[in-house]
Amino acid sequence: MPKVWNWQINREMDFPYEESRPKRQFAAVFDTNKCIACQTCTIACKTTWTSGRGQEHMFWNNVETKPYGFYPLGWDVRLMKLLGFHQWEGETYGGETVFESAPQGTQANGYLPEDQDWAHPNIGEDEPCGSVEQGQAFGTPHDVWNFYLPRICNHCTYAACITACPRGAIYKREEDGVVLIDQERCRGYGECMKACPYKKVLPNSVTRTSEKCIGCYPLIEQGYQTRCVTTCIGRIRLNGWISPPDQADPEKPMDYIVHVKKLALPLYPQAGLEPNIYYIPPVHVPGRYLKQMFGPGYKEAVEVYETLEEDQQLLGCLTLFGSTDKWIDRFRVAGGYAYGYSEDGRELVRSPLREPSEIRPFYDEKHQAYRHNTP
Repeated sequence: MPKVWNWQINREMDFPYEESRPKRQFAAVFDTNKCIACQTCTIACKTTWTSGRGQEHMFWNNVETKPYGFYPLGWDVRLMKLLGFHQWEGETYGGETVFESAPQGTQANGYLPEDQDWAHPNIGEDEPCGSVEQGQAFGTPHDVWNFYLPRICNHCTYAACITACPRGAIYKREEDGVVLIDQERCRGYGECMKACPYKKVLPNSVTRTSEKCIGCYPLIEQGYQTRCVTTCIGRIRLNGWISPPDQADPEKPMDYIVHVKKLALPLYPQAGLEPNIYYIPPVHVPGRYLKQMFGPGYKEAVEVYETLEEDQQLLGCLTLFGSTDKWIDRFRVAGGYAYGYSEDGRELVRSPLREPSEIRPFYDEKHQAYRHNTP
């Protein structure tokens, strides 16, 4: 089996095909500290892409309450059981990926969810972990905690769904790295659903084919960000192109956040797929859980986020989240503003690092009125 370099686990790994990366790679960063689980992204995605027959249960985008929320049921718990317990040796993952632990005759280690596993998208919603004892003091990380995890297809560099499909119906677009399913070739064997560790390939109950997030590629082709990004009322998301670490461009938002500042991390990198959706980890959650979910870089990411006010460049980059529906190719920060630019250098947006404020006098001479709160 060929060896490929996976920078997220900091080592070579076994993979069924030779290493091949697209010309550019679709990516996104989600800030879990700002997500309020309003599900606006979920509804925007559903009304755009999954309103047809056989798609009633489908949520290409969903938001889970961690640690007890799952869609489908128990997907990450079962993934951890498949991978087994292995320690990270510094930044290097010492265990086997889903490809290296695959049973004989298969391309990736996995399981096939049952139909009822898709029937509980809101299970565990707002349920916290831990209990409050008498006299307990407040501190960080919290003893009682939960957080919201927005999820879409990761459009992985080493996509397990592609390797598992016996029909060759799944492919990665060369122009943007988006992973798609050819509906004419798909026969609904379910091998892609079984192989994907994130369970972001779903069955259509009417057509009997597999379907998944398409990265809103018709919007990307026109220079727009995806629906889940542009409809987010919390401004927690940003799309962009991401490069391998050795080709990182600090003027590109994804490269700057992920590679330069190391603020955003992949989801379960130990699975070995090199996913391209990145998360700023929640600062209030115990470290053991964050390490399991995002890898050993969680500690540095939390420290960077907690000192964000001191880093004007990074603060400016994050200010661009939700500032425009256009695709931001490059950015710069100057004079108290963050600027976002298109690929051809046009200014798309200019966002202040701090919103201007005005303190009005208690007595208004012009209107001869006092300004104060009234019951």
